[in-house]
Amino acid sequence: MQHILFDMKTDHVGLITLNRPHAANALSIEMLKELQAVIDVIESNPTIRVVVLTGSGEKAFCAGADLKERKAMNEFEVLQTVKLIGETANKLENLSVPVIAAINGVAFGGGLEFSLACDIRIAANHAKVGLTETSLAIIPGAGGTQRLPRLIGVGKAKRLIYTASRLNAKEAYELGIVEEIVANEDLLTTAVDLASKIAENGPIAIKQAKKSINKGLEVDLQTGLEIEHLSYQHTIHTKDRLEGLQAFSEKRKPLYKGE
Repeated sequence: MQHILFDMKTDHVGLITLNRPHAANALSIEMLKELQAVIDVIESNPTIRVVVLTGSGEKAFCAGADLKERKAMNEFEVLQTVKLIGETANKLENLSVPVIAAINGVAFGGGLEFSLACDIRIAANHAKVGLTETSLAIIPGAGGTQRLPRLIGVGKAKRLIYTASRLNAKEAYELGIVEEIVANEDLLTTAVDLASKIAENGPIAIKQAKKSINKGLEVDLQTGLEIEHLSYQHTIHTKDRLEGLQAFSEKRKPLYKGE
């Protein structure tokens, strides 16, 4: 693969890198197809418990859609490409394992939409984010109008989208778009350390917790509680649950195997 890099940072933590630094890691069609293929590989690998997503270089996490590529498209091709970006964001969000976005630079348009599809967002202190599409006379088309209001509230999301605002890392943190800000040189280490801490816990439990939270946000409270109960049931018959109890009684660190 040329535009997507993937490697394991630890036994259970994978790193996806958007690798088009010459184009601010913009989302070309080929990159999107490669990313979908990598996501499929991750989903089929039971040893991967957490994923970190970042961009090459220090300037850009992802500047959004590749506008140079789009300039040569007709209207139908533009719609198909936007649909592909949205499908890829959905695929990222629907990964059964947690995904941490390590935002190493600008994340505009589809770049921010990708990070909104992740579970947790950590930003370098020089990062800038925004859903800037209305400045180009279009709207966020890969989940931005849906995920951002759910994350920070309707009024704040409308203000950002309507004004095409570009926020610095501090502003993004204050609004709740990112969960943490760190120095750029510490970004990847911080993200991988957090991923490793998550990976120490029961992998089946983490998957079920993610599923319960994500699916529960889409429904009313009572239905969400029922989803939670069903997710809890999936953990009861696992070997990991018994290992957790045994390790607690023996006052040692549990060794979970995802079984």
